[in-house]
Amino acid sequence: MFAYLVRRLLYAIPILIGVNIITFTLFFVVNTPDDMARMQLGIRRVTQEAIDKWKIERGYDKPLFMNRQASGAGVLTDTIFFTKSARLFVGDFGRAEDGRDISKEIASRMGPSLAVAVPTFLLGIFVAVIFALVLVFFRASRLDFWGVVLCVAMMSISGLFYIIGGQYLVSRLWRLVPISGYAAGLDAWKFLVLPVVIGVVSGIGASTRLYRAFFLEEIGKDYVRTARAKGLSEAVVLFRHVLKNALIPILTGVVVVIPLLFMGSLLTESFFGIPGLGSYTIDAIRAQDFSIVRAMVFIGSVLYIVGLVLTDISYVLVDPRIRLE
Repeated sequence: MFAYLVRRLLYAIPILIGVNIITFTLFFVVNTPDDMARMQLGIRRVTQEAIDKWKIERGYDKPLFMNRQASGAGVLTDTIFFTKSARLFVGDFGRAEDGRDISKEIASRMGPSLAVAVPTFLLGIFVAVIFALVLVFFRASRLDFWGVVLCVAMMSISGLFYIIGGQYLVSRLWRLVPISGYAAGLDAWKFLVLPVVIGVVSGIGASTRLYRAFFLEEIGKDYVRTARAKGLSEAVVLFRHVLKNALIPILTGVVVVIPLLFMGSLLTESFFGIPGLGSYTIDAIRAQDFSIVRAMVFIGSVLYIVGLVLTDISYVLVDPRIRLE
């Protein structure tokens, strides 16, 4: 397994380089350094001298990929790409356009993102698996039919509707929890209840339908018929045998999502005013802050690759017949 993990990590290097280049290219195709300067200076009739000064101060006065005026290694190193993007591979995220340290911002915002994402993730899996097992237990019945109809209806509604509807109903009309904001410590729960509940409810439809399909596929296999022939009840067959053997396809989608929890939820954090990594990314896109955008994209790519490796490892833990070669 160790050799397999080493190969997977080595494969990740060209992937990360490719993602870095694509992100850099797309950003600077849409926004030139001059456009970024005008955006940051916030002046309609800004002079070219002010633009040039802003670019020099932040290192955007250099060529993008290749500096033909430099000599030796400076042809590649004395460029915007190397100074702004290549340093990500050594953990140097640099500073945002407003001068704040990106690493410190990420560290301070990771807590609020996890406070929302982890409960939503765990409760969502638990509720969806239980609901899917109940539908399979009562398969081909009216409960199963209307349960599937409910899931299709829930997954057809935009997540934005759940957020706005939840804020209006629970916070504005009933005044049970604050409509937005965040507080540190134990007082954070009243700001997290509504985002977590909305996150769970908005994801139940798609997850339940997916898990139900996995369980139905397992329910017709030989080992299930053998378990029934031994006199085991349907509930025992479902929860002890079918659930265990359906974990592999479930883990495929679940484990990959775990590293992405650190990235936060873009919509949820923005609408609820939670100072997490999701809102941090949205604010950076609005401000055209490339330093923050490329750092967040790079972290997301790294975490996604880690999630794929964790998925392969989880297969071995769930099913000993699988070997990583």
